[in-house]
Amino acid sequence: MIDDAGLTLIGTMMKTMSLPQVSFLSNSALEAGSYQSLIISLLRGLAALQVALAHLRAETFPSLRGMADPPIAYQFLAFSTGFAHQAVVVFFLISGWLVGGSLLNKWSHHQSLASYAIDRISRLWTVLIPTFLLMLFSAWFMEKVGPVPSHFDRTNEYSTLAFLGNLAGLQTISVPNFGRNYALWSLANETWYYVLFPLILLVFRCKTAWRKGASALAIAGIASFLPVSILLYFSIWLLGAAFARIRIDCGRVTQFALVLTCATLSIYFRLTGSNADLVIGSYFQDLVCSLPLLALLATLHHPAPTGSAAMRHLRTAAHTLSEFSFTLYVSHVPAIALLRHIGRTYFGRESFSPNRVIDYLLYLGTASLLVGLAFLLYLAFESNTPRVRRYLKEKLLRSSAGSSAIAAAPIK
Repeated sequence: MIDDAGLTLIGTMMKTMSLPQVSFLSNSALEAGSYQSLIISLLRGLAALQVALAHLRAETFPSLRGMADPPIAYQFLAFSTGFAHQAVVVFFLISGWLVGGSLLNKWSHHQSLASYAIDRISRLWTVLIPTFLLMLFSAWFMEKVGPVPSHFDRTNEYSTLAFLGNLAGLQTISVPNFGRNYALWSLANETWYYVLFPLILLVFRCKTAWRKGASALAIAGIASFLPVSILLYFSIWLLGAAFARIRIDCGRVTQFALVLTCATLSIYFRLTGSNADLVIGSYFQDLVCSLPLLALLATLHHPAPTGSAAMRHLRTAAHTLSEFSFTLYVSHVPAIALLRHIGRTYFGRESFSPNRVIDYLLYLGTASLLVGLAFLLYLAFESNTPRVRRYLKEKLLRSSAGSSAIAAAPIK
């Protein structure tokens, strides 16, 4: 005979090993206390940190490929900071999940498109405009430009044309990355995904034929001048938006299998795949890595425990790092250039040696400076995004209804 404890154990095992149940949600809901919210915040923060650490290593240490017998410590550093390519893909997935999912939820609301446009512009420009101005000042300090750069020189990375073009997402398309900040290339993708997604929704959800036609023409016009790689990776962004409406109920065995799959694929493609820019040749590997990650996120809708101190600290760290992840992403390249200039000018060196233990400590110290500087910039600018957003909506939409909700809404 099986007692009650045995029946409970069997029931738990059957639930753990049960087949996944997939359901489609009428609205995407990212509960603040769920594992899903925690992991998305953690991924946002760690992805930005990974990109910053990868670029800092590339700028300050010699290339691993050019070394005949690299130290084990440097091989480990190079491997662990070599996931920047995959980190950018994670950015796109999470952006699609949060931004696309949010627009789908609010599509039927009054002035939803105007509100969406304000949200997206305020999200980008509240960080980009002050960062670009600080980059100009930094370049002047390093004597890379004069007090007044040439305004409309297409080849000048500090020109007014480059400044405005980067605000409009035209970098790498018709203007250079502003201030030689090569991390800005992915914001061109992001900007045009923000534009294309509502146009697609208009084609499928708009009731009037002329609006459908106008939206389709706009999509065709945009697609005609965007690089193929940007259009191709839009499907990755759309996957994120689609999975925001998917819930998967499964046992822990399935969740563990998804975690193991994500880790295995990530390491495999880190060692054998394309790890430079997002190009046509790297699309398949990124698609293969994206699907199990999105499936895993769709299973994490359960509330996360709040009783343990470790979980509270993890939640605080994830939230804090994710809050200034965008500022860290945008600011770290010019910050690296400034720190290298200071090192070269005042200390006689701007790079590190993989054969000196002290240089690994200097690398970690420099990384801490980058993160600290980004956090200060976040406090000065990005943290004010809700205020900027609320002000613009009150002035442009002429509606005070829901002002408190707008101010309290999370930045996406």
